[in-house]
Amino acid sequence: MTTTDSVVSAEHVDLVRSGRYLLSDVTLRIERGQHWVLLGANGAGKSTLLSMLGAFAHPTHGIIHVLGHRLGRVDMRELRARIGHVNPRHTVQRPLTVRDVVLTGLTNTPEFVPRWSPTKEQVARADELITSLGMHDRSDALWPNLSQGERGRALIARALVAEPQLLLLDEPATGLDLAAREQLLTALDELRVRLPNLASILVTHHLEEIPMTTTHAVLVRDGRVIAHGEVSDVLTTAHISECFDHPIEITRQRGRWGAQTQVPETVG
Repeated sequence: MTTTDSVVSAEHVDLVRSGRYLLSDVTLRIERGQHWVLLGANGAGKSTLLSMLGAFAHPTHGIIHVLGHRLGRVDMRELRARIGHVNPRHTVQRPLTVRDVVLTGLTNTPEFVPRWSPTKEQVARADELITSLGMHDRSDALWPNLSQGERGRALIARALVAEPQLLLLDEPATGLDLAAREQLLTALDELRVRLPNLASILVTHHLEEIPMTTTHAVLVRDGRVIAHGEVSDVLTTAHISECFDHPIEITRQRGRWGAQTQVPETVG
């Protein structure tokens, strides 16, 4: 496996903690312009895998390259500055405006760093992203006054303000009602069209939360990758049933995925 054109690559990666394998023999390659969904049941290892692909943790065994750098041979903090991370559990202690929260993405800190201020160009970039995510009329709104859906879109703008090559989304629809979830997914689809070179990895355990522009999928069960590749090849009834250890029928309608328990045919 070469890493010349890949944004992220993992080769036979294990992660071991206290003698227990949290991840085992993971091999993946993510290229520019690809949008992956990482699926699995609670405790399957999704967030653990995302933390390594996002340069937050080193593998115990195997090799990971992120943005052309091998983990273990690069300053992880500098590398993470080139990665956008959307965490719906991000906390804002002070009553910052939406614009201010987005601008903190430039320093990757919860609030402004002392003696630092953004340039006019950076403020313009923040406003452009806020507008592109349908938040123009809320740019001066204070964080405590935002809905959960508005916070989710603001955090995507925050993750993108530093113009990263890789965007990580860790269950971004957590806590959203139906309308807010649909607004978020629409914003992600539009964003991916505007940024054709951006690569992204979205973690979820709900097929209804997968954007239409998703190109690839990886399924994780008990710390192992059981299927990965193009999304239409991976998100099948057989693969999803195995991943969640339950008979689940998969449907796709107008580019969106759905799931329900398989009902056995009755014998007449």
